[in-house]
Amino acid sequence: QVQFVESGGGLVQPGGSLRLSCAASGFTFSRYAMSWYRQAPGKERELAATITSGGGSTNYADSVKGRFTISRDNAKNTVYLQMNSLKPEDTAVYYCNAVGRPDGLGLYEYWGQGTQVTVSS
Repeated sequence: QVQFVESGGGLVQPGGSLRLSCAASGFTFSRYAMSWYRQAPGKERELAATITSGGGSTNYADSVKGRFTISRDNAKNTVYLQMNSLKPEDTAVYYCNAVGRPDGLGLYEYWGQGTQVTVSS
């Protein structure tokens, strides 16, 4: 059974920092690319950051580039999102996402339950 435990969300003032964690189980974590998506109230879900299965390559949305850093620890089956210089427009529910072809055939995708990040003074 696939499970994600997301943590690290909360309320922070503009300019502050948060670190999100997503601990995964129930699938071969090291064979999946991992991403963080976010969804603000009244808006569509958008991709914030992605990291390849081995951690050698990352990609970021223009809106978070230079402020957010995605990383992973395959020994701990965990992906992280370090968020610095937070802005009110970063307020959203942040979702952990896994995508991969562990058997070389079918594409599998899994989602976490989301964690709320609120940036406000």
